[in-house]
Amino acid sequence: MKTIVTLIFALMATSVSAQSALDTICANDRKNVALFFPDPIRQAITGSAHFVFTYNREKEQHFGLLQAKPGPDSNLLTVTTDGLVYSYILRFSDSLPKLNYFIEQRESIGNESRPKEPLDQKKQDHDSIRNPISEFEANCKQLLEAPAQTIAVNRKKGIKLHLLRLSYSPSHVYMVIQISNRSSIDFELDFLNVSITNGNKKRKASFQRLRQEVVFEYGKPKNILNGHSKRFVYVLPKFVLGDNEKLVLVLQEKKGSRNLTLKTRQ
Repeated sequence: MKTIVTLIFALMATSVSAQSALDTICANDRKNVALFFPDPIRQAITGSAHFVFTYNREKEQHFGLLQAKPGPDSNLLTVTTDGLVYSYILRFSDSLPKLNYFIEQRESIGNESRPKEPLDQKKQDHDSIRNPISEFEANCKQLLEAPAQTIAVNRKKGIKLHLLRLSYSPSHVYMVIQISNRSSIDFELDFLNVSITNGNKKRKASFQRLRQEVVFEYGKPKNILNGHSKRFVYVLPKFVLGDNEKLVLVLQEKKGSRNLTLKTRQ
């Protein structure tokens, strides 16, 4: 299984062809938009959670399906089995100009670099499954070194909880979190849970909170000293928020009453 890190390095190693601007593909949540590539898709990833591109990861095929929920523009990066790299701007639109896109090789932005001695794909997949921790660590380290963003923030009694970034791989979500302590007392972390609420504001009784499994933690602190901030990463199985769903983080102090609940906007 390839990773986000591999994709970034692939682009850096790409010999970019003459393409003045990326083409824009529109999608919505009512219809499937089909993309047909000249060679089977080996890897594809969208830059934001409200765009979902599905393709057959078990058996290589030439096409994938795109859907989107309302939100800002994003991008799609696709690598086919011949090593060609394709990149497009994604946009949500109620009105779709096209439902089927037949991609030509000339639309490729370049070709990723290949190792001198290509490894057997089955061996690569086996190695990734055998040692997922190394993959998680590499991705988490890169995310912590990247510039900070802010998706949501909440503060209480001098403690501030930030959700800085959500980054998606084909099977996992990387969640970059920061806790800041501006109180006069050190903060000892008891737990930080992640859930998804599903319900309608007009029917409060119908709200459900679904706890999400954290499969890997990177850099999670036990204590945040007064005047300090700690940034760390949670890795969770991949999810995509639907209509009336919000992401909820619940922070609780150990042997103390300070707690925070952070919700994303939807």
